Amino acid sequence: MNPSTANATPLLDALRDARLLRPLDHALAHGLRRLDGAAGRASDDRVLAAAALASLAVSRGHAAFDPTRPGLLSDTALAVDWPVPDAWRAALAASPWVATPGDDDANTPLYLDGGLLYLRRYRMYEQRLADGLRRIAAADVAPPDANALLPVFDALFPLAREGDLQARAAALALHRRLALVTGGPGTGKTTTIARLLVLLLAQAHSDGQPPPRIALAAPTGRAAERVLESLRAALERLRRDTGISGDLIDALPDSASTLHRLLGTIPDSPHFRHDADHPLPFDAVIVDEASMVDLPLMCKLVDAVADGTRLVLLGDPDQLPSVEAGDVLASITAASGNGDAVPPALAGALLPWLDDVPLSTDTGPLAGHRVQLRRGYRQSESLQLAPLAEAVRAGDADTALALLRGGELAGVHFHDGQHDLLAGPSRERLLDAWRALASADAGVDPADALRRAAGLRVLTALREGPQGAAPLNARIEEALAGNARGTYFHGRLLLVTENSYRHRLFNGDIGICLRDADGLLAAWFAGGGDGVRAFHPATLPAHTGAFAMTVHKAQGSEFDSVWLQLPRQDARPLSRELLYTALTRARRELHVCAEETVLRATLARHAHRVSGLERRLAG
Repeated sequence: MNPSTANATPLLDALRDARLLRPLDHALAHGLRRLDGAAGRASDDRVLAAAALASLAVSRGHAAFDPTRPGLLSDTALAVDWPVPDAWRAALAASPWVATPGDDDANTPLYLDGGLLYLRRYRMYEQRLADGLRRIAAADVAPPDANALLPVFDALFPLAREGDLQARAAALALHRRLALVTGGPGTGKTTTIARLLVLLLAQAHSDGQPPPRIALAAPTGRAAERVLESLRAALERLRRDTGISGDLIDALPDSASTLHRLLGTIPDSPHFRHDADHPLPFDAVIVDEASMVDLPLMCKLVDAVADGTRLVLLGDPDQLPSVEAGDVLASITAASGNGDAVPPALAGALLPWLDDVPLSTDTGPLAGHRVQLRRGYRQSESLQLAPLAEAVRAGDADTALALLRGGELAGVHFHDGQHDLLAGPSRERLLDAWRALASADAGVDPADALRRAAGLRVLTALREGPQGAAPLNARIEEALAGNARGTYFHGRLLLVTENSYRHRLFNGDIGICLRDADGLLAAWFAGGGDGVRAFHPATLPAHTGAFAMTVHKAQGSEFDSVWLQLPRQDARPLSRELLYTALTRARRELHVCAEETVLRATLARHAHRVSGLERRLAG
């Protein structure tokens, strides 16, 4: 909106009328207006509206507000006369509430940088994260002793001379303080890390040094448990299939934690016990499921990584970004190049380890710090998922629909136009599987029940609405236990929705309610010395039903059979990243229930996040 336009509705009022803003966003704008009045200044409506939109942007997962693309914040086109972007930015730069580069000492709530308007705190997170990653990436690494380590390396990677990308990733991580190992599900990220850790232990032994202190972490409790399970399985394969010393394998980490626990939470504080002044006491920090880490948390993690510590980030940049602000892993990987080649100087250092080292012309600070693994997707012989996953990742709707409708992909089933999987033939198919849990004899083995519970899951894009997880759970529970059911019943699946360190239960953990032989009901979860733990349901942290769950909640998990129910109409949360994340949760069977128009709209949409992190890292 041009402020000189006669009879034009003020922008902030237009946004209010469109019901785009939250009360918190309005409060920020009106607070600035009151302060302007107290200082005897007239408020610029464009600045007030931009402040409210910057606040809204963070709630929508963006690091900042982009005046050239205000429509990103709305689900639908708004009848709003947006300001001309250049004039809008000029008004922001002239505002006393907005700092610009060079005004870092100004105590303002907003910051205009790179054409983006930030809440000051988020600009600080972004800059600190970029500076921290560049610091770690630039740190010198003493060249590993090839003569001492090559026998171990060749035993771990017998195909290293044949272009094995896992071998390249491990060799690169030996020569870098910062390493990024990216790839889709089942491409061997955890296997690579297990072998890298053996190499680090062997290196310390050959150098006469104590074993390196290694931290293994993930953004959620469930993801931490899964990476530890995967690491243990990889180490058992090494113990069985190679001549690697058992002493080396036994010295590797036997625990994993959430990032919050690793950094040390302080009650009622946004700060952690470990920070730049009190760094983490580890020689190597390994972070799995890095795509789920938001901007503030990644910033605080990198702050706490001491000089000389190795940081390895594992993840799939094609999956959904974090629920909170930022798309950190995607920005870091974009700034590090395509992950298929390395700069000439690094290629020379890797030649004793690898015969085939493709050269890259990338020159940015993160060039040569990433390897993209590309070998297949996690699947059984009964599930041919890779072609569909690639089409979805690329946003190729024609190919994806042809594959779904063709019926030629083993284990992949398309329920064309079905918008209610609890109606028609699929209803009894699903309910029968859950009835088997609910009808199991009292006193059933809880560990076996939990394994069977992981065999089937309904995934949804939304929590609410006709095709949302909440109403689907309610309908499933009514079908299984009736209208007169209690809150908890034998066979009910539970999903924990908040972390509880006291219980050692974490957001995303799944449990099952079971009656014992005496008729007492308990909620059972994985973990503990005997593999399972029981809780009285009334003592659990916040939780909900788990027969159906959102794709976001399923991230980091996998199930034998996945039924994906997309909404009947297009919705803002739908994106190719959401669809890719959902279908790659399946191990043996995938069912997709969707309308063609919704699938096409989903594949046409990126889960785009406004951020300046890639720009800061690339320069």
